[in-house]
Amino acid sequence: MNLFADAPKSDPWEIIRHFTPNWFAANMGTGILALMLAEFPYGHWEQKLLGQGLWSINVFFFVIFALLFLGRAFFYPDSFRRLLHHPIQSLFIGAIPMGFATIVNGMIIIWPVSASSVAITEVMWWVDVALAVISVLLVPFFMFTAHEHSIEQMTAAWLLPIVPPEVTAASGGLLAQHLAPAAGAAVIYVSYVLWSISVLLSMGILAILFLRLALHKLPHRDMAVSAWLPLGPLGTGAMAMITLGVADQHVFSGTALTGMAQFGAMAGLFVAVLLWGFGLWWMLMAAFFTLRYLGEGLPFNMGWWGFTFPLGVFNAATYLLARETHFGVFLPLGAAFTVMLSIFWIIVTQRSVAGMWSGRLFRAPCLSAETGLPDSSCAEAAHQENSGLMESLRK
Repeated sequence: MNLFADAPKSDPWEIIRHFTPNWFAANMGTGILALMLAEFPYGHWEQKLLGQGLWSINVFFFVIFALLFLGRAFFYPDSFRRLLHHPIQSLFIGAIPMGFATIVNGMIIIWPVSASSVAITEVMWWVDVALAVISVLLVPFFMFTAHEHSIEQMTAAWLLPIVPPEVTAASGGLLAQHLAPAAGAAVIYVSYVLWSISVLLSMGILAILFLRLALHKLPHRDMAVSAWLPLGPLGTGAMAMITLGVADQHVFSGTALTGMAQFGAMAGLFVAVLLWGFGLWWMLMAAFFTLRYLGEGLPFNMGWWGFTFPLGVFNAATYLLARETHFGVFLPLGAAFTVMLSIFWIIVTQRSVAGMWSGRLFRAPCLSAETGLPDSSCAEAAHQENSGLMESLRK
């Protein structure tokens, strides 16, 4: 069977022209699973080896996706500009730095740490900083100036371009623990700034999302997976506070900021517990929403990857809280989250591979200005196309 048999116009070059950044959500989900398998508390070396294998696969696909994305920008600049003006697809630009962050974290968590690996990781982290800043500035700018949005159509997908800075901040906390004081201090300062930008904006979006749900009730069943997205900023926000608190003690110990480092560790742990508790509420609500949607049927699309990364970062925050508090509930709870994450990943990966093999997922998103499809055709194709569940908002 020809992988590209059902691709647009049966031309592999059309795959490049229609490639969208929501494919990087697969990197987010695969990368976070690799990290959580490496952190799984029960067992021996098997989980670490499996995590290394998944991490390597994730790197391979990230490179492929990056080449396709850059190819669209280089060979089809007009098409690329339409992507930026699309109110749904442009949000997934945030998936690029978040997917890359799982690779950065894997360099520290999954693989042996050495002087050379730390130097490489530091360069990769600064690249991720640049990608996160582009996401949190560029996409909201287009939301404010070019896109058409409304409260009724609003979903948790608004978080996608906002969350990357705090994901990068959590990575910065891990990295700074292995750097010399001067370099580590720079990483910590930048990470706190990134955290403040992302978490505060995310809290505002979550407040609006609560209002939207109260006024307009649950969105269409295609939007069911978006209920899990609020776990992202809450989980990574908690992660960053803990990793940065540990890094504070490593970098600033014995300096004039020793007292501040101790405060950062304690305050970071306190804030992390608060964010984790808020995330637990959102996770339970997301589970209730999903159970309700199951009766209506959940058609597969690339948006299903939203089941993975948000749960994964909440899982990571749970493991960090277990390590720092030694409270007996966190460790088995984190293990249960890892099992749940693995099940989600297996289901979504199987569906994604089937869609890739048939060519369905390589079809263009419903961008009527680009494809010339009538509105009725766009609505019919929304379940199958690369735009995933978010495209249903255009119906």
